[in-house]
Amino acid sequence: MLWIAWKMLIGNRAKYLGIVFGVAFAALLIAQQSSIFCGLMSLTVSQILDVEGAGIWVMDPKVKYVDDVKPMADTHLYRVRGVPGVDWAVRLYKGIARARLDEGAYEQVILLGLDDATFIGAPMNVIEGSIDDLRAPDAVIMDAVGYGKLWPGEPFKRGRILEMNDRRAVIVGLARARKTFQTFPVVYTRYSQAVRFAPPERKVLSFVLADPKPGVDPGELAARISSQTGLQALTRQAFLRKTIRYYLLNTGIPLNFGITVALGFLVGTAIAGQTFYLFIVENIRQFGALKAMGTGNGTILLMVLFQALQVGLVGLGVGVGLAALFGWSTRPLAKLSFFMPWQVLVMTAVAVFLIVLLASLLSIRRVFVVDPAIVFRG
Repeated sequence: MLWIAWKMLIGNRAKYLGIVFGVAFAALLIAQQSSIFCGLMSLTVSQILDVEGAGIWVMDPKVKYVDDVKPMADTHLYRVRGVPGVDWAVRLYKGIARARLDEGAYEQVILLGLDDATFIGAPMNVIEGSIDDLRAPDAVIMDAVGYGKLWPGEPFKRGRILEMNDRRAVIVGLARARKTFQTFPVVYTRYSQAVRFAPPERKVLSFVLADPKPGVDPGELAARISSQTGLQALTRQAFLRKTIRYYLLNTGIPLNFGITVALGFLVGTAIAGQTFYLFIVENIRQFGALKAMGTGNGTILLMVLFQALQVGLVGLGVGVGLAALFGWSTRPLAKLSFFMPWQVLVMTAVAVFLIVLLASLLSIRRVFVVDPAIVFRG
């Protein structure tokens, strides 16, 4: 019976391709928009992901996400170091600075000040120079994409001068860093240097990066730090979730992408449902013949669901493949974010099979009520 169902399905190539097109279009739209949404969310936490080696972030209790920097007093560093179970703790400065280029133009940059002794939080992939070059006076390292944005088409020039807060900054290297949500160039320097480049404030410490001693659970240590210092201490994963949750709840990004995904689902259901219904109507005599030969409604239902499953698998493969091809082909476009985790594939598959299930259920009633005698009529 399943073989008969398959032959019936591909008997009319135009209608078969029409159903596949509707399902593939829905899968393409759902997978593509969901992947762009995931790409945007990954930008919001890119600087947390770039900081390697620190299992715990300590910050002001009112900080809501990674870019919501609320400066603390430097003495908090020593309070964190005094908590039992802390292996080490270092300072991290994060802020927005205004840089004056050698041509006289001004650009905003993300300024990161790393611990002078350990350089924890430094970029892992330095493509020009080395991290040790930051020990030189006024030295900074810039991310490669930001350098290309400030000086498009120009090769790297070691010793190029920026001016921040009326102080010279010498670019001594380039590094690869994840794209940020704010899209500003990222500048790395020593903590003691960063506080000179930044506008003067009484409190300048942005975060304390810490790590537990061997055998100490990071979650338990974070709770202990919060309890003993009154600061907000989060594990790396908890800080990632907190930042993403903030953007989900306080921006229009989820709503905008959700509307597009819902439209893709509705359009796919409409196209597939209408075409599948026409396919059923066209093959109503064949279904009548099967019923006249004693085929029950249960078997007929199984045949229709098998046809829907075949269409869903083909449409899902084509749609997701086109979405992945779109993401791959747009990789050179730095302004477009595309990230397709396995969760997107699962969500798209569930949506596609809901589409074909609805399309088949909307059409199956016509088969159930068909009179087997229709095969003997003219």
